Amino acid sequence: MPSFIFSTLMVANGTIQPLAGWQYEYLPWPATVSVLVRSTLANVVQTYTSGSETIVEESPVQAGGTIGVTPSPLNTPEINWHGAAGDRLKLAIRETAAGTPTIDGIIEVTPL
Repeated sequence: MPSFIFSTLMVANGTIQPLAGWQYEYLPWPATVSVLVRSTLANVVQTYTSGSETIVEESPVQAGGTIGVTPSPLNTPEINWHGAAGDRLKLAIRETAAGTPTIDGIIEVTPL
């Protein structure tokens, strides 16, 4: 099961796409995709797409994380979906209040 753990310091009013360039950014097979993301500050929003489908419309990222601590399903909402072979996975995370939060997350891709 491929996974990608990330911890990124954002610049004020910036956007990050943590999966850009990842080996599994384009799914080679149908898969279940699980994502957990948390921010150290509020005022961060996220949008997820898989192929042509919008999985998460722009919505708030959970705040209150600790820098460098990977979120777990125990205390962070897990977003799951089934992606088709060839789908591009895109996580766009945007800071909206001129802060510099750290975004911690993990994505796991499980072939079906």
